[in-house]
Amino acid sequence: NRSRRIISRGGKYLNIENQKRKILGMLGISAKAGKMVCGTDATLEDIERRKVCLVVVAENASDKTKKNIEFVCKKKNVEYIEFGNIDEISKAIGKNNKAIIGIKSKGLAEQIVKLIKENGGDLLNG
Repeated sequence: NRSRRIISRGGKYLNIENQKRKILGMLGISAKAGKMVCGTDATLEDIERRKVCLVVVAENASDKTKKNIEFVCKKKNVEYIEFGNIDEISKAIGKNNKAIIGIKSKGLAEQIVKLIKENGGDLLNG
C-alpha cells in the first residue's frame, strides 16, 4: 500500500502517512490562525495581492482548475504543490469541499515545503 510505504533518507526511516498527517496538521494550524485563504476565487485574489506564499491544490481538483492556478502561481512567482485530496484537505481545515488553499504564513509554507522535499517529493502526487 503506497500510503504506508516507508522510505529511508540518510539512515532515517519515515512513514509517508505520518508525514502526510503532519502536513495536514499544519494546514489545520494555518486555518485556525487565520493564515490561509481557501477556494479558487479567494486564493487567486490573494495571489494577485501577493499575500500568499504557497498554494496547495488537491490532487483530485479538476485539470482546468489546476492549470489555471499553476499558471497564475508561475506568473506571480508563488510556490505551488499538489497534495492530498479534497476530502483530506477540507477535513484538515474544517471546511467543506475545498480543493485550493493559499498559505499566507511564510514560516508554515516553508515547513510544508521542507517536509515534502525531505521525502524526495513523494508527497507531491501521493
